[in-house]
Amino acid sequence: MRITRVYTKQGDDGKTQLVDGSRVYKDNSRVCAYGDVDELNSFIGYLRSLINNDEINEKLKIIQNDLFIIGADLATPMSFEKALRLSDEKIKQIENWIDEYNNKLEPLRDFILPYGSKEISLCHICRTICRRTERNVVKLMKEEEINKNVLIYLNRLSDFFFVLARYISKINNIKEEFVSWK
Repeated sequence: MRITRVYTKQGDDGKTQLVDGSRVYKDNSRVCAYGDVDELNSFIGYLRSLINNDEINEKLKIIQNDLFIIGADLATPMSFEKALRLSDEKIKQIENWIDEYNNKLEPLRDFILPYGSKEISLCHICRTICRRTERNVVKLMKEEEINKNVLIYLNRLSDFFFVLARYISKINNIKEEFVSWK
């Protein structure tokens, strides 16, 4: 694909074009869902700029590419046959990463405060943006058929960011702060 112009003037009427060629308003549930995916991807890019760990950075880069697939998946109605769809393998991959990092952590004894270094705090921001994205995908799912793998992946991805925040705390010797229920 070669992009020669940034602006097309095709969205000046408040509508955008989906992959199948249909046009919908920009506040359409489908557009809102893939817009949230785009926002999450941007924050992950910011997180990557702060991470000084090649292994973590490579995983985040893979996730960013996965999110482009998810965006394309969400921008394409299920009736369109030539669609790029998120595969089951991507879910297994992220589950393996969650297990890999979680197995290196102490079990949780209470809720933790979303706090720590910039990287840790940004992991929590990515986690909450991912949860919002998941909620908007559920809203879309109630209106139209979607690839079920998208919802599953987003659910796992928010868990990944929670575990990653804890893992970054551990490898940087930053003490986790727990909720005080006083």
